[in-house]
Amino acid sequence: MELPGALDRILGELREASRSGDGVLPYLWFDQKYFLPDDILTKVDRMSMAHAVEARPPLLDHRIVEFAASLPASFKVRGSRLKFLLKELMKDKLPPPVLTRKKTGLDIPTHEWLRGPLRPLLLDALGDAPRHAGLFRPGAIEACLRDHLERRANLGYHLWGLMILFLWMRKWKIQTPQIPAPNRKAGSVLTST
Repeated sequence: MELPGALDRILGELREASRSGDGVLPYLWFDQKYFLPDDILTKVDRMSMAHAVEARPPLLDHRIVEFAASLPASFKVRGSRLKFLLKELMKDKLPPPVLTRKKTGLDIPTHEWLRGPLRPLLLDALGDAPRHAGLFRPGAIEACLRDHLERRANLGYHLWGLMILFLWMRKWKIQTPQIPAPNRKAGSVLTST
């Protein structure tokens, strides 16, 4: 299907979900239709299979999903409290710190990897920054790198993206236009190990 038609279909479905009068429903619909299957569940499936683990998200059993969909919005969200009904049902079974703690995702330790075992790869890849001065400001990249390595800032996700981009550009021999820039020399951080 062409993108404009597919986008029109998605927006139509979203408008239809919005007509319910339930302010939460369009967001839940979008999560269930796209975010869960195309992002979260895909990642869980790939990582669990890669380590021979059978993962089953019990709250996605179709009976629970259908029941939750039939509930009014006030049972799902109360003010800033998410999963209101679930937490009420579990308050006698789980300790309060479990019920009140903030939601945390399962993330890769990018910040520490780029300061530790992946530091040589990071320095090598970002050493290409001066060659791409037509697209990037090498001084700004060097400042981010220095701040991250010296723990003044956690810029691991930004540096990860740049590292992957520069490695991809190197692999495919991507040439960028050279624009003369003053002081385009790489600093000591890019050449240190």
